[in-house]
Amino acid sequence: MGKKSKNEKKVKGAEKTAAKMEKKVSKRSKREEEDLEAMIAEFQNLDAKKTTVVETTCPPPSARLSASISAHPEKDELILFGGEFFNGRKTYLYNDLFFYNIKKNNWVKSEIPNPPPPRCAHQAVVVPQGGGQLWVFGGEFASPNGEQFYHYKDLWVLHLASHTWENIKAPGGPSGRSGHRMVLSKKQLLVFGGFHESNRDFIYYNDVYAFSLDTFSWSRLSPSGTAPLPRSACLMTSTPDGVGVIVYGGYSKVRVKKDVEKGTIHSDMFLLKREGKDGQEKWLWSRLSPSGSKPPPRSGFSSAMGPAGRVLLFGGVCDEEEEETLEGDFYNDLYLYDTVKNRWFPGVLRGNKSEKKKRRRGKKGGAEGEGAEKKGEEEGEEEEGASQRPTEVIKEIIAEDGTVMTIKELIPGAQQEEEEEEGEEDDEDAWAPLVEPCARSSSMATVRQGKMFLFGGMFEVGDRQFTLNDFYSLDLNKMDQWEVLVEMDPKTQEWLDESESEEDEEEEEEEEEEEGVEEGAAAKGAEGEKESEEESEDEEGEDEEDEEEHPAVQEAEPLVDYQSRTEQYWTGLSRVNLGPDAKDKKVAKIALAMAKVFFEDQ
Repeated sequence: MGKKSKNEKKVKGAEKTAAKMEKKVSKRSKREEEDLEAMIAEFQNLDAKKTTVVETTCPPPSARLSASISAHPEKDELILFGGEFFNGRKTYLYNDLFFYNIKKNNWVKSEIPNPPPPRCAHQAVVVPQGGGQLWVFGGEFASPNGEQFYHYKDLWVLHLASHTWENIKAPGGPSGRSGHRMVLSKKQLLVFGGFHESNRDFIYYNDVYAFSLDTFSWSRLSPSGTAPLPRSACLMTSTPDGVGVIVYGGYSKVRVKKDVEKGTIHSDMFLLKREGKDGQEKWLWSRLSPSGSKPPPRSGFSSAMGPAGRVLLFGGVCDEEEEETLEGDFYNDLYLYDTVKNRWFPGVLRGNKSEKKKRRRGKKGGAEGEGAEKKGEEEGEEEEGASQRPTEVIKEIIAEDGTVMTIKELIPGAQQEEEEEEGEEDDEDAWAPLVEPCARSSSMATVRQGKMFLFGGMFEVGDRQFTLNDFYSLDLNKMDQWEVLVEMDPKTQEWLDESESEEDEEEEEEEEEEEGVEEGAAAKGAEGEKESEEESEDEEGEDEEDEEEHPAVQEAEPLVDYQSRTEQYWTGLSRVNLGPDAKDKKVAKIALAMAKVFFEDQ
């Protein structure tokens, strides 16, 4: 036998390490999971009391991330299941089921007896057989304080025709995990990767399992070739011919010291291909080297299979690790991967007004413009018409608690503004600034009838997490603009700091003590309250005086000019508020937001 290559040794070593770590994780997490099993059993007992299907028209689902959204195989409907919500103090897991009617633009909540217990980071796949089925595997349940985790290894099917859930009990399946990927490949469900985490340990997987939809049985595949390194949250899609699957990116972490972990964002691509006849098939891993413009490295992106064998990738986050801090850059861009040509390209929205003008005016060179436009669609429109594209504008929204949320919008390019000045009054309202989903990760995406749908997700501002329930669609044939189906309302964003939790508990204890206080002490407390009110009024007066000291807004002065003129003042004020250790980027962002709030109040 010849000597093993470095790659083969590396893979074998990783497999041995993974096997040891899996045993270690299994032992340590057993006790934790036993505690959570009791909580899950309680949920199931409550669900077991439901004996009939209840369907009610309802508002859009509440804010959540890491749920699943799938296109109905036969109807113009979307199916949303499960998910997670965290408000800074408590973690909520869901097992609610919603159907969205695309034509009617309405939501229906479907309460079906004996559903899967609450979970997030699971996988759901629709298949057309039996009147349509939704298959759900794995996922994660967390304790309310977010410190204990339970990873499911159960398999469920929702029979869409009869509206019934069924728990499929088949041995030999994957171990409990979340963040894995599952796709339909011919008459099999293929499961790849994922992770399992306990309070002290974690493990990432790169194994592959197949579930036969004919025999309802699991089998673990043993592909030859060099497999991807263990990971979770990757992109995984079937090839158009159905003989294999493609894997891109993902995330994993390793422990470099006792209490130090290091995350890795993967950006490599692999093809897992089936060879041979049914019953005698073999599987082979091979690395892919796509052409075009790959997305910048990120994790937490959303993906869906679009028309013509093109895979869609939206958003995500790239975490920047610096000693004890972790900050993320969130994305709201769209990339497409052509599985036939093995090529990446960015998805650029065209807008709609310039198209109307070209068709109406019939300008010279219009045919060339159309040809270039088609070419731009395939090549990502990377260079053509850069000066005419809409300009990106950063919009700062201040939540009720003062937290700044950044949302990107687009305004018309220079040429579009010139065209408007030519006096075409009939077209004054034809252009509207392009609306885009704000940057986010862990949102849910799917495609139905040539439209991409995007729901929820999350983004972070400093130490705070904002979970979304907005809903968008994008016509993939026109690629003109996102349509807002449910708008995000920043006032609904809830975040409770741990410090607030401690303060609330102290207040409750104080209130209980005050209830037993004698009359004289109560009177004294009332006097103290009066003094407190007077102090509060004095503070308000001081605040008003402070506001008067801010740089005044000049008559007819635009916001941009005001921010530029007073930049030094607001930056200094922002630095004082945030402290000397705050990053310059964050200080500048808050300074702009403060200036804008003051400007709009004048």
